[in-house]
Amino acid sequence: MTFTDADVRPLRDAAEARECAELMAAMEPWRTLGRTVEAGVRGLTDPAKEVHVVRAGDEVAGFLVLDLHGMLRGYIQTVCVAPSRQRSGLGTFLVGWAERRIARESPNVFLCVSSFNPDAERLYRRLGYEVVGTLTDFIVTGHHETLLRKSTGSWAAFRRTSPAS
Repeated sequence: MTFTDADVRPLRDAAEARECAELMAAMEPWRTLGRTVEAGVRGLTDPAKEVHVVRAGDEVAGFLVLDLHGMLRGYIQTVCVAPSRQRSGLGTFLVGWAERRIARESPNVFLCVSSFNPDAERLYRRLGYEVVGTLTDFIVTGHHETLLRKSTGSWAAFRRTSPAS
């Protein structure tokens, strides 16, 4: 199945948030990170975040959580792809969709990847993300988070060319 921008839509309701949280809690890296279904639902229903979902029939194929506020405006907080859709290009598609969404508001896209998730790190590096730094023992003792960034330029240049300026 090929996905298009039209397939990405905002999270619909609390039931869909629970479906996404259950998917996340059942798979890596969220199991190692200790993410429960309840914590997932809280994060997915946080009004400060944007949550976008892709469905394949009756199932959630994948989803994104974006944070467009604060110091790291343009932060991809979560990229989740259902196990049945992994290695199909959906993760690459979702990251590209997030980049296009964020580009309307920020010249920078940030994300973190856990040290025990080398496949995701390879994907992000292949997509042009560069290491900003390492956060040792940030979420789970004994593991680190790598902060990555992809940029189209400085904030000063972005503000000069942005229609919202």
